[in-house]
Amino acid sequence: METKPQEQHRWLQQFVGDWTMEGEADMGPGQPPHRSTGTETVRTLGDLWVICEGTSDMPGGGWGLMRMTLGYDPDRQVFVGNWVGSMMTLMWVYKGHLDGDQKVLTLDTEGPSFTGDGKTVRYQDVITRIDADTRTLHSQTLGEDGQWKRFMLVTYRRR
Repeated sequence: METKPQEQHRWLQQFVGDWTMEGEADMGPGQPPHRSTGTETVRTLGDLWVICEGTSDMPGGGWGLMRMTLGYDPDRQVFVGNWVGSMMTLMWVYKGHLDGDQKVLTLDTEGPSFTGDGKTVRYQDVITRIDADTRTLHSQTLGEDGQWKRFMLVTYRRR
């Protein structure tokens, strides 16, 4: 089985390279945001996948390791992928779409609520291409009021 790269696979290739990152995460009511720095290397797995491997300082000290895999499924016409990190046991599984301007990739996923109530809630990781050497990723969760609430923003700059 051989799949020829589609336009969406080529879109992902623009992120290949070495990046620095600066981030800010909401740590909850009454707590200051956590500011972080780190690096990321994005490489290809053939012409169909990109693998993003990063490291960043974590709240409370130490370093976290993260890996995101992204591709495109032409049969379902969706971007697919996953994210894992050394700080948790959950593998986040993505299904997403690219906006009409081809600048914003929205990746939908589900996971445990931050409230610790045992519920599963919807999340999004949103990758925005600013220019050839700058992109952002923000994470947000869907509240009970039906509104998306952003809780993390990371800016990546090509090294």
